[in-house]
Amino acid sequence: MENNRETPNTNDDQTNDTNNVQGIRRGRYVEITSLIYNITEVAISLTAGFATGSSALVSWGVDSIVECNSAAFMIWRLHGEEKGISDREVRKRKKIALSVLSAAFTIAVLFICYEAISKLIGQESASLSWWGIGILLVSLVVNPMLAWGKHYYGKKTDSPSLKYDAIDTMICEYQTIVVLIGIGLVQWQGWWWADPIAALLIVPYVAWEAYEAGRDAWAVDVDQTED
Repeated sequence: MENNRETPNTNDDQTNDTNNVQGIRRGRYVEITSLIYNITEVAISLTAGFATGSSALVSWGVDSIVECNSAAFMIWRLHGEEKGISDREVRKRKKIALSVLSAAFTIAVLFICYEAISKLIGQESASLSWWGIGILLVSLVVNPMLAWGKHYYGKKTDSPSLKYDAIDTMICEYQTIVVLIGIGLVQWQGWWWADPIAALLIVPYVAWEAYEAGRDAWAVDVDQTED
């Protein structure tokens, strides 16, 4: 008599696992691209910012340093997931990454406040930097593309971290617009105070990121057991 009982289909599970690994790998490639681009942002914006006395450009560059850290830790974490490390190790890497990011964002807030308030007190006006404006304009195009890639692969692999990082990248887009407006008002309206004010407008978002990263790090239980 023929046995008609169904047997578990492992082919679908293997296919899903393969697709998930490929999605994680491509998400990691997006983060590598993000890291390389953010390093470029840091180099140009800080050089131009210090050379012209622009608090807004310097603050934007400092935030880009934090974004570099974020991308580097995401690469580290995704590489581990791609290699199939244990759930406990994934949670451990997540806790470390979020803790470091929270500290980095906090330091960035303190530095930006110091830089901007010093310029306001000294009433220092920033000069024009076409290099600075150039990297800001490039970022207006590049950041949405990076954010789309992070969100796409985050959704495809069900990775909250990638989707969360996509939101961070779009916040950088907002900051880029604010800095451009600040520089424009200084150069074309003569409002010397617009540059440090633009820098201070970045602070609430960076401070919120510091809080959220710290809260999420605290919530991660490395030794949690599955139900």
